[in-house]
Amino acid sequence: MAAEPTDLDETRDRDDARGLDDLRDQARRWLDDDPDPASRDELQAVLDGLPASAPELADRFAGPLTFGTAGLRGPLRAGPNGMNLAVVTQAAAGLVAWLAAQDATGPLVIGYDARHGSREFAERTAQVATGAGRAALLLPRPLPTPVLAYAVRQLDAAAGVMVTASHNPPQDNGYKVYLGAQLGGELGAGAQIVPPADTGIEAAIRAVGPLADVPLGPAGQVVGDDLVVSYVDRAAAVVDPAGARRLKVAYTPLHGVGAAVLTAAFARAGFGIPGVVPDQAVPDPDFPTVSFPNPEEPGAIDRLVGLARRTDADLAIANDPDADRCAVAVRDGGPAGAVGVAGVAGPAGANGGGGWRMLRGDEVGALLADHLMRRGVQGLYATTIVSSSLLRAMCAARGLPYDETLTGFKWIVRAGGGSAPLVYGYEEALGYCVAPEHVRDKDGIAAALTVAELAAGLKSQGRTLTDRLDELAAEFGVHHTDQLSVRVDDLRIIADTMARVRAATPTTLLGQPVTEARDLLPEADVVILRNEAARVVIRPSGTEPKLKAYLEVVEPVADGDVPAARSRAATALAALRTEIAALVQGRAPY
Repeated sequence: MAAEPTDLDETRDRDDARGLDDLRDQARRWLDDDPDPASRDELQAVLDGLPASAPELADRFAGPLTFGTAGLRGPLRAGPNGMNLAVVTQAAAGLVAWLAAQDATGPLVIGYDARHGSREFAERTAQVATGAGRAALLLPRPLPTPVLAYAVRQLDAAAGVMVTASHNPPQDNGYKVYLGAQLGGELGAGAQIVPPADTGIEAAIRAVGPLADVPLGPAGQVVGDDLVVSYVDRAAAVVDPAGARRLKVAYTPLHGVGAAVLTAAFARAGFGIPGVVPDQAVPDPDFPTVSFPNPEEPGAIDRLVGLARRTDADLAIANDPDADRCAVAVRDGGPAGAVGVAGVAGPAGANGGGGWRMLRGDEVGALLADHLMRRGVQGLYATTIVSSSLLRAMCAARGLPYDETLTGFKWIVRAGGGSAPLVYGYEEALGYCVAPEHVRDKDGIAAALTVAELAAGLKSQGRTLTDRLDELAAEFGVHHTDQLSVRVDDLRIIADTMARVRAATPTTLLGQPVTEARDLLPEADVVILRNEAARVVIRPSGTEPKLKAYLEVVEPVADGDVPAARSRAATALAALRTEIAALVQGRAPY
């Protein structure tokens, strides 16, 4: 026999009904202000599905997208908690109002990639800017993010907007903001925003009234191709014109916007045109051949490695979809399947074929730094707290200034506070800045050229990138890094895990006492653990729903035996990974 409803049940039902009514009212107010008929229809369909669709509606109205690492990023969907024309209109109006309040002069320059909605969002941003009386310059077609960062400096813009979700899934889009010299200063001219600009822009966005009251002007002036030619010339100038050029390269833009610019830059620099993975060469917002359009993800570069093997390439290079990141794969020299993309043992074919492996971001970062140092490039070298400590050791040994920043290129390009001119910066997530005087952000095109220059020079000597890595290991020890990444659907899991780590901080790593335990709150949500054997950095991702743990062990090389040191380092890193996996999953015996 069913239980009779209690007063508590009736109260809960009334509260649920009241909450649903409030949610329905929010959605109807949004519908009345949404300028896009398609998203209005989409949201109306969710409303029509009530009460069954209540969880989805609640998620769409859980809160507005807020400025994160460099702006907005989220799923393409109607409502305040998504990327859509209403959210972009509000963001553009807030940005333009904030620029006016700062008395910033100059145009707003706007770039966009080939994702769903990108061009429409870029044009709406231009309309909002011109409607407010500010000149808007629109890049001529879908282009890499570093071209936009270059344009902000080259065109003396007040600010720049890049509509992109970088390497996020196909259903996402984003809105990155860069500041010109007036507001960014010498270090931040053409760089991504940092506090307090982000909070100021966020406040201005929230102050925007009804969207129907936002004046819209023409869609701005389209910049000529001469800007892109200028960027290509500057990128090509990064390499030594007298350097070796004999190199066969396989390349993929991963369905993104990098192919045309990268091949033009290689030709301008005197390299042969890379072979491009055919079914990934043309921009496609659905990214049909990859499960996740990020070169770091398992399987993402399988087609690239296949092309490299078929064409007997010397080097394989991948850009992410907006071409600000650069991945490098090399012949491994070991048996098929010996080393996978993640740098750990895997089955044959897991990396698109035996005998090739993708270099870690830290490996490429060290190779590029060493190459620039050997070329005599003097100035500040910088990386982040989650990257390998190898760059620090290299700078100390070679008498070069070094700095370490929080994660993200918005901090890297401001490294040192002006104490010395920045000449190189990198982060382990495949981001490299090899020409900060031109692009104060990660630049996957210029980085690819510099890697090609290094590889061609080594090839002319009968050597390879892996040979150079062995040289660095012999000199500075094996710096073996790895990353533990936990993707979640509920962001509360990340917050709970970070709280648990702080409440039960390990006292040992690899059986040795922790000698340094740093909590970077409130400046950053980061915990750092270190001893003589290992280093661990735990933090939430700034761009994806992930918790990340960055792992490093350093193993000295005895008697020049680099393979033996690598083997010991791999064993230690596997043990460290097991320890930290247990910690973040709440089952570590600490």
